[in-house]
Amino acid sequence: MAIHGKKYIAVATKVTKQADYSVESAVEFLKENPTAKFDETFEFAFRMGVDPTKSDQAIRSTVALPHGTGKDVRVIVFATGDAAEAARAAGAAEVGFEDLIKKIQEGWVDFDAAVATPDAMKEVRKVARVLGPRGLMPNPKTGTVTDDTASAVNQLKAGRVEFRMDRNGNIAVPFGKRSFEKTALLENAKAVVDAINSAKPASAKGTYIKRCTISSTMGPGLRVALKEISA
Repeated sequence: MAIHGKKYIAVATKVTKQADYSVESAVEFLKENPTAKFDETFEFAFRMGVDPTKSDQAIRSTVALPHGTGKDVRVIVFATGDAAEAARAAGAAEVGFEDLIKKIQEGWVDFDAAVATPDAMKEVRKVARVLGPRGLMPNPKTGTVTDDTASAVNQLKAGRVEFRMDRNGNIAVPFGKRSFEKTALLENAKAVVDAINSAKPASAKGTYIKRCTISSTMGPGLRVALKEISA
């Protein structure tokens, strides 16, 4: 059982139990009730109404946050030649090929996103068991397998966030920092909700989003009214 500190308990007692918050009121509550000294991340947690065991109901996509994530995103790129040079010029944290694969095989995973050129993917698959479970494996569906490495790096550093449903049917998506203005957080939140709804599988039946909460890194979760996030 989780043990919470005094700040968390004090804030949690202010949450109206069994109430459905609007996205705006949830954001306002968490901004006004900090539970940590650092700049906490605000995050959506969705409980999806699809079957995670069926491949045709898998949910995986990206969302471009209008105001970014508030985080310095460390992007690595598996590439050679011109694509490698373009990635370096765009600000990639690490660029390489076989040397970078070896570094990861030795246990290094100090980065937030990975991009690869199509030609590099055959070798990159050697570290799929390391990158896959962490959500770091380059994937053409999310635009991280591409010859236009500069564009991919720029988008990731600007605030493009990848999301995917886990084996239990849950999706977690960060959408900003406590220090953001409320309007920026709300615009980022809308982008996330729109992206989740757009990613609905064609084979999905019934209620698509069963539950949604918004929380800060160290704060309690506030249940969001489904009418607020339904397409």
